Amino acid sequence: MKFVVAALISMFLVGCAAPLPLPPSADLLRDELFVPPSTPVDAGQAMAVSPEMRRYLDERIVGVSHFGDHKRRLVEMLYNRDELRLEYDAVQTRTASQAFAARAGNCLSLVMMTGALARELGVNVRYQLVLGNELWDRSTGLYISVGHVNLTLADRPPQFLGAFMRNELPLTIDFLPPRDGHAPRTRAIEEHTVVAMFLNNRAVESLVAGRTDDAYWWVREALRIDPQLVDAYITLGVVYRNRGLTESAEQVLRRASVREPDNTKILANRVLVLRDMGRDAEATALAQTLARLESVPPFRYFYDGMAALRAGRPEAARDLFSKEVARAPYHAEFHFWLAVSYAELNDPGHAAKYLARAMEVSTTRRDHDLYASKLARLKALHVQ
Repeated sequence: MKFVVAALISMFLVGCAAPLPLPPSADLLRDELFVPPSTPVDAGQAMAVSPEMRRYLDERIVGVSHFGDHKRRLVEMLYNRDELRLEYDAVQTRTASQAFAARAGNCLSLVMMTGALARELGVNVRYQLVLGNELWDRSTGLYISVGHVNLTLADRPPQFLGAFMRNELPLTIDFLPPRDGHAPRTRAIEEHTVVAMFLNNRAVESLVAGRTDDAYWWVREALRIDPQLVDAYITLGVVYRNRGLTESAEQVLRRASVREPDNTKILANRVLVLRDMGRDAEATALAQTLARLESVPPFRYFYDGMAALRAGRPEAARDLFSKEVARAPYHAEFHFWLAVSYAELNDPGHAAKYLARAMEVSTTRRDHDLYASKLARLKALHVQ
């Protein structure tokens, strides 16, 4: 799931106190400035169950579940490599039915697919945003904050089966392992928020592909579905900035900052927009606030490591890439360049280790195959 800077977006992807509600977003929309989308934008398709999905449930779960234990059978189908054989693939945020057909998706797509299947089986579902698990990615000049969601197949009332009673325990399904091995902190979210996150992801993906008009209509629909989704306001602000609508971008981001004044993604984007507008004093003040909240910006160690490599200082590069890996252990690019720095230091053992890790945590089949080929080449050279 993805959250951008340079823009900075939130793609799907908190505390105990209830956040301030955002007012309706209709006054922030600029429909007349964008051409119609190239493909239909339909929130109803996000979690729609396809005939293929229904056939699978009928044949593989409903017909074989003992005592109607559909929940446990569904979990078995998800984790058994001989059944659905799911793969993690972050190329695009798929709908539930697309993820099922491809047997692949990012965490949000796979959660939506599982939720849709569970709902069709009559199993209660709780969706959760995983807190403190935000990572970063980059693409075509955009820095993308990547969040994470999971879901729990929840309790139903106790069932009486003949002479005994069965209590069902909730089962949490997470398509990524926890970063530190401990159960993550989560915040419950509603299904309409999950759908809005999907729409926001599609908006970010359209921005990355250079389709600004499409991005507008996707994020517009996200705000219609969930006007409280702050990440969608950030995306809308980036859309407006990309189109040169700086006044509109500032209006949107200022609205979002009322809800979350310390949100670093909002602050980073407001700094960029205010500088575009020539309001340098305001931009500098916000940049100082941002620096206090975020002492080491995303990718800082990575960029410094790349500079060290270019300067012929592989030891310094190794140390900097190691820092980036430590704070973003599931970012394949960091592992790859750490492997490169070890190769520059004539340490093929560690180079192979981090190339293998890059392959393991890669989020697309293309990247996985790329790192696998580099690892095979390195091992062949080492054998020689």
